[in-house]
Amino acid sequence: MSDIKKGFTTTILHSDRLLQPEFGALHQPVHTSVTWGFEDVNGLIDVFQNKKKGYAYSRQGNPTVTALEHKITQMENGLSTVAFSTGMAAITAAFLALLKKDDHIIASSYLFGNSRSIMQTLTEIGIQISFVDATNIENIEKAYQPNTRMVFVETIANPGTQIAQLDKIGDFCTEHKLIYVVDNTMTSPYLFKPVNVKASLVINSLTKYIGGHGDALGGSITDTGLYDWANFPNIAPILRDQIAPALLGITQIRKRGLRDGGGTLSPEAAHTIAVGAETLALRLERTSSNALLLANFLHEHELVKKVNYPGLEIHPQHKIASELFKGYGGLMSFELSDKVDSLLFLNRLKVVIKSSNLGDTRTLAIPVAKTIFHELGPERRKEMGIEDSLIRLSVGIEDRQDLLEDFAQAIY
Repeated sequence: MSDIKKGFTTTILHSDRLLQPEFGALHQPVHTSVTWGFEDVNGLIDVFQNKKKGYAYSRQGNPTVTALEHKITQMENGLSTVAFSTGMAAITAAFLALLKKDDHIIASSYLFGNSRSIMQTLTEIGIQISFVDATNIENIEKAYQPNTRMVFVETIANPGTQIAQLDKIGDFCTEHKLIYVVDNTMTSPYLFKPVNVKASLVINSLTKYIGGHGDALGGSITDTGLYDWANFPNIAPILRDQIAPALLGITQIRKRGLRDGGGTLSPEAAHTIAVGAETLALRLERTSSNALLLANFLHEHELVKKVNYPGLEIHPQHKIASELFKGYGGLMSFELSDKVDSLLFLNRLKVVIKSSNLGDTRTLAIPVAKTIFHELGPERRKEMGIEDSLIRLSVGIEDRQDLLEDFAQAIY
């Protein structure tokens, strides 16, 4: 089977089996050991000195987690992946492992609240950040400085669904030798592969669509293999002597970001996510179909003021979404008419769950300004276009008629 070109789902389904786990298991077993013993101490030394692959301590590597990393690398058409305990642990690791004081980042002004929050922390330790509207490449170009090291964007912004000019940003980063980090969480590797727009690193919150069932936390960073780490000035000198140039970046992330940061993914969570990932394509097809149906329903409803969903032709970035993505995903947000109390509306929903997660099999709704973006304050929310009445939806895989009927009975 290994010599046959396989589709997305077939590849993921058989990923573990082709790694030949014990006793012909179809999934990599859950390895709960924290440490590994060696008959010859030289083997232990070789693992520590990167001369030989192996496991010494689970904080930085575990066979169950490695199998999941392999699966994500395949999904993203990448070179190598490091998994973390959460998506935010992955994002934080990328910054702390690769950046130094006085380095400069250009970031989308529409970043999710927690991503924005960690960047505020970075400014307090001397890293400079420019937040720009990344839906226009000109804003990226204007923000560029001689000390710029990285550009960080999301594929679809949460909750406003703005879409960066992903392809043009990739060209710009390649020209200026910048690390291009794309958070692919809201599209997932099934709907979009950032390597196709020249991304250097791809972030995924595995908690969301890849795991897909709201039952395990996780995050990952995938190196696409496109960035020239040999010429990146912040690589630790000791790694340059031990690691192949193409693997310098991901190795530094594993050592400084994972090992030193401690955001280790448990083997139990890795196994749960790996099994959930097998149905990613099936779930995303259903989710995207349901979401487009709901978006059209809401857009046409007289008591709905505004709908943000890339699948609608009125969306400002509908064209780029149609060109780059296989589907429009399950994230949307909307504002009800002033005649409708948004909190009472939410409480009238029976099928839809009031919850803060995304990418679940179930449809989830949350009042954004009063919850996940509350800490940003009214001024920053206004800059991001987040009205007090904005409701975010993460559309699931329920029967479409049940969803339509639930929304119809709740809006009045």
